[in-house]
Amino acid sequence: MSELLFKSFELTRNYLIKNVEAFDEAILDVQPQGFNNTIHWHIGHVLTVAEQFMFGFPKKSTNLPANYMEQFATGTKPADWQGDVPSVQELTAQLKEQLKRIKEIPGESFNEKLKTPFLGQETFGELANFAVFHESNHLGQMHAMKRVIEAAKIK
Repeated sequence: MSELLFKSFELTRNYLIKNVEAFDEAILDVQPQGFNNTIHWHIGHVLTVAEQFMFGFPKKSTNLPANYMEQFATGTKPADWQGDVPSVQELTAQLKEQLKRIKEIPGESFNEKLKTPFLGQETFGELANFAVFHESNHLGQMHAMKRVIEAAKIK
């Protein structure tokens, strides 16, 4: 189970990073009509939520700055950003570093029951699997945003 989960996480994360690195910087902070956020926000959100799911951020993990919760947690948006906002390059480096830490999680921990089920997930392994799903979902949003932004430039 854990080996397959690690492979899924690695495949998804590496694909995300490859796509992020290929995005034109000019579109990263554009919020297209019909979308609540920017590609920049989605990148930070994926990083922050994975840190929450996999490492208990912000209470149990200090690998990311605490202000990432105010910037990238569910319900936040770039219009409300204050202070220093990490660059996409910084977030990308943190995504790579986070993947290394995820791959170091002991396989047996994925069988551990969660103290409180989260969105129907009852074990740490199920939550990790949900993190992969979450990341893929946001990558799809980023692709859709890219297409909308590029289509608007053509007009």
